[in-house]
Amino acid sequence: MKLEHPPEPAVRAIEGRLSAAGKRFAIVVSRFNAFITERLFQSAYDGLLRSGAKKKDVALVRVPGAFEIPSAARTLAETKKYDAIICIGCLLRGDTAHYDVIVNEVTRGIGQSAQETGVPHAFGVLTCDTLEQAIDRAGLKMGNKGFEAALAAVEMANLTRAVVGKGVVRRASFAVRKGKGKGNKPKR
Repeated sequence: MKLEHPPEPAVRAIEGRLSAAGKRFAIVVSRFNAFITERLFQSAYDGLLRSGAKKKDVALVRVPGAFEIPSAARTLAETKKYDAIICIGCLLRGDTAHYDVIVNEVTRGIGQSAQETGVPHAFGVLTCDTLEQAIDRAGLKMGNKGFEAALAAVEMANLTRAVVGKGVVRRASFAVRKGKGKGNKPKR
């Protein structure tokens, strides 16, 4: 006798679409290692346009080095003008511990900004041992990580909107409804 198992319940997945139409993005690009970061930026920008973003809805912010990326990204996210922030940089390992310190701080800062502002941040910061690895990740053997970061930003912007809703702006640990009036109290 064959035992029948009850049907599994249908699970509705919440996913972000790959459409940038109607969304605003900021791209923060480090000038240090510009021969790599410019290739990453161009590919990220191309990814946004190919996904339906309009040129007027993409802001470019240049910072001196990767260490400054989290601060600029946080400032942009706090304006609530952008649906996602794309962080672009390139760190190459040297002979000192400086690389490890900077990598850890940049990564922590970008993640913390995303978590505390509720605005998705895409990580397009290369952390490579050699220049050859960076070149491969900026358009040769390994594709272009700038393009991948742009697609991640688009998907996360849509996912955030799907989860939170159009009329809600994320703030730290609670949401506040847009607009003025008596019915717009913080949601806990």
